[in-house]
Amino acid sequence: MRLQDKSALVTGSSSGIGEAVILAFAREGASHLIVNYPDERERERAEAVAQRASELGAKAIALRADVSDADAVAALVEQAEAFAGKIDILVNNAGIGHADPVESLSVETWDRVIGIHLRGTFLVTRAVLPGMYARNSGRVINTASQLAYKGAPGLSAYTAAKGGILSFTRSLALEIGERGVRVNCVAPGATRTPILEAVPPSVLEAVRAAIPTGRIATVEDIAPAYVFLASSDGDHFQGQCISPNGGDQFL
Repeated sequence: MRLQDKSALVTGSSSGIGEAVILAFAREGASHLIVNYPDERERERAEAVAQRASELGAKAIALRADVSDADAVAALVEQAEAFAGKIDILVNNAGIGHADPVESLSVETWDRVIGIHLRGTFLVTRAVLPGMYARNSGRVINTASQLAYKGAPGLSAYTAAKGGILSFTRSLALEIGERGVRVNCVAPGATRTPILEAVPPSVLEAVRAAIPTGRIATVEDIAPAYVFLASSDGDHFQGQCISPNGGDQFL
């Protein structure tokens, strides 16, 4: 019950790592959980996640918002605070994947990937911080990626966004100073989420073979890092990035 009576907003939590984090928080006693999803295609999945969290004892709601849209984010945070009373924990997890070499990458795709990952992290964090500052308490956990450190061919927009999230996290940690708010990153390695569904099996096998532990992570391997940083166990972590990646990349 490390998160007893805590409320959390997790963006991009209708599937994948975000879903696993919602359910892990519920198991740890979180009182209110907000499942964020981007559009109508994800509504049913998001509501199912909220239902599962409710069955684990939390009060949970699914709220739609494109995190790259400033007005949508303002409405999301307003609705979340009305539902939960406060936001103790923010997990910026919303993201998309796209693979193209730089010479073939459209400006629209670049802007969309950067917008959801990096702009979204900024917008939601900016909207939530005033309440955390007023209470001198809170947690912001940003989802980066080990690829921010090692790079990846064809994923320049994705890795640039994740690198930006790392730098944003570090700068915000310096701004916060002695306030009671902690901001950190989780940088997962290869993880079986919907983003990997379009990756050819031969490529996934090559990825798996390069990981010292010999397997691609499940979302259940990743979620405990978020629980740790969200709880009092992470009190002395500020501006840090932890990477559950099976030894694929040493930070």
